[in-house]
Amino acid sequence: MIDIKPANLSHVKALAVLFDAYRVFYRKKTDLNGAEAFLSARIQQNESIIFLAYHENTMVGFTQLYPLFSSTNMQRLWLLNDLFVHPDFRGKKIGKALIKKAQEHCVETNAVGVSLETEKTNVPGNQLYPKMKFSLDKEHNYYFWENPSFSYGSE
Repeated sequence: MIDIKPANLSHVKALAVLFDAYRVFYRKKTDLNGAEAFLSARIQQNESIIFLAYHENTMVGFTQLYPLFSSTNMQRLWLLNDLFVHPDFRGKKIGKALIKKAQEHCVETNAVGVSLETEKTNVPGNQLYPKMKFSLDKEHNYYFWENPSFSYGSE
């Protein structure tokens, strides 16, 4: 059975291990201390909503949502920024349960929707999201400007 719970500060140490694995999956260097600090700050400052997935009382996955606002809709929306399930627990519909919880949160907060992006090479995600009623946006281009003076380690 899968149990989904909201995260709080008492979960940060265990969550940081999964979060670090998530970052490594996306080709970032491991940084467990940085993961703990980052997650603690997001929770303490109420800057994100994190849902945790448990399988038989073991934390096996998470999703992190950030609040955004749509000027054209004049409404809140949620950015599903992070979704991760430990490799040993994939194929058990845990990712689906986490997405469903994010969608329920969207409804509960009367937000206009949930947005996400993933790499084109993320085959499992690109198969899962349409099954969860996400539409691939074919009408917009997304651009990113990288700050040339940005330095990791400063928040």
